Amino acid sequence: MKVVLPALARPLVEPHLPAGLDLHWFASLDEAIEMVADADIGWVDNNGPANWARAAAAGRKLQWLSTIYAGLDPLDKGQLRARGTRVTNGSGVNAHTVAEYAVMGALVAAKRYDQVVRIADTRIWPFEAPGKLELFETSALVIGYGTIGRLIGERLTAFGVSVTGVTRTGAPGTIGPEAWRDRLAEFDWIFLAAPATEQSRAMIGEAEFKAMKPSAWIVNVGRGELIDQDALIEAVTKRRIAGAFLDTVTPEPLPPEHPLWTAPNILHSMHLSGRSQTRMFVRAAQLFVENIHAFVEGRPLVNEVDLEAGY
Repeated sequence: MKVVLPALARPLVEPHLPAGLDLHWFASLDEAIEMVADADIGWVDNNGPANWARAAAAGRKLQWLSTIYAGLDPLDKGQLRARGTRVTNGSGVNAHTVAEYAVMGALVAAKRYDQVVRIADTRIWPFEAPGKLELFETSALVIGYGTIGRLIGERLTAFGVSVTGVTRTGAPGTIGPEAWRDRLAEFDWIFLAAPATEQSRAMIGEAEFKAMKPSAWIVNVGRGELIDQDALIEAVTKRRIAGAFLDTVTPEPLPPEHPLWTAPNILHSMHLSGRSQTRMFVRAAQLFVENIHAFVEGRPLVNEVDLEAGY
């Protein structure tokens, strides 16, 4: 069984792999594309999302494609289905840092710490705080109550926030995908931690912004496509909502001339949430080792993706 893996992961995974595998370690995109052509198993995402898609497409015989990424947006999922390739993603490997970033976004918005930093740069000592909101006794809607969403909820609860999660199935303790829009006016914070699918694209648009409290903030650590950005710019410009903390936008990188940069009360973190950690690659390697043993032994894989649904 031919297995293609990143050379960077070798010290972390090689001592723990099952015996009898035909191992190949790549150090460049060209090597990955060449090696994966006749491979059975591939972890080939170490050259960026666009190059990952090229390497994955080259794996015509792949039985299993493993990735450190949570979202599969760059991949041709129809092609993978047609080839019978199973896919596991990296959901959870950076969940803690993304959840921390999301809560940080709410705290920055509540206290307007972005303005505090700018005031400090002037060396002026203010007598009024630019942000006076408290998280305590506010309410939050977390759309996408999976691994990251639940961690966001746990952390918000510690601040005294009342949390309502949204899941695709309306699992116990959450509400379903058809119920949250009618309740938008109840919430002070709207967190987006959902995947980008055909059903979720632009789920937050003009109608949703009009339904929110004028004092509400939206925090997006999901995908930029979840928000109609033109409607967001209009909403903050017309003060329909208080503002937005955006870790993700579309396109990425956001062009310098894009109006989101200058729209009022938009705070950007440039998709740094998942990168603000030191253990993601270690966790990904541990997940791969767990899954390759499961694959060889015929057991269920952790984080196997439904390619039809896209997550």
